[in-house]
Amino acid sequence: MPKHIGIVGCSAEGAALCYRTICGEAPALMGEHMHPEISMHTHPLAEYMVHIRKGDWENVAALMLSSTLKLSKIGAQFAICPDNTIHEAFAMVKAQSPIPWLHIAEAVADKARTENYKQLAILGTKYLMTGPVYPDTLNEFNIAGQIPAEADREQIDQIIFKELVNGVFTEKSRLYFNDVIGKLKDRGCDAAILGCTEIPLLVDPHDCPLPVLDSTRLLARSAITEALA
Repeated sequence: MPKHIGIVGCSAEGAALCYRTICGEAPALMGEHMHPEISMHTHPLAEYMVHIRKGDWENVAALMLSSTLKLSKIGAQFAICPDNTIHEAFAMVKAQSPIPWLHIAEAVADKARTENYKQLAILGTKYLMTGPVYPDTLNEFNIAGQIPAEADREQIDQIIFKELVNGVFTEKSRLYFNDVIGKLKDRGCDAAILGCTEIPLLVDPHDCPLPVLDSTRLLARSAITEALA
């Protein structure tokens, strides 16, 4: 039997995209209308943000573990979290988790290595772009990373929290992301990490200056692979 997937949600749009991807892509491997058993638990994003704004990753980890324990009790056999930013607490969560975890940045870095990308543009919340989640993981894969200039980081963060997590996707914001990605291409990047799980709902890979690494869907695909292993 496939393993039962536990999704630790944070923001609704990203969690929903991850769930839909698993359900939509698994039938190609499992048969019509089939996917692994999936359970999800989400604390409100507002509760996470109280701690994220303070840089209090221990309490972020506590929320993630709370969800993990609930999922474990109803049968989930491993966990994923379709939120890049709160992976800064991943090590603390993994050390105390009753079930194994997959790491979103490792799914991205593995795909980047397969595609032979050497230098990645890192896009996400300001906490993610200036934090250790992707630099630490990319370093393990011998891949370099760059982040946007400070003014662009602030604007991207505003778009994420004022628009994307609320299901608002505008052409103006899409073109802004393309402009920022174009700048990073000029600085030598050969692909862009869509490192906020809502960004793939905005950025069109067919119209983007760089190939994209869609963290949400890559994590979902890794979860399918793990569930069927």
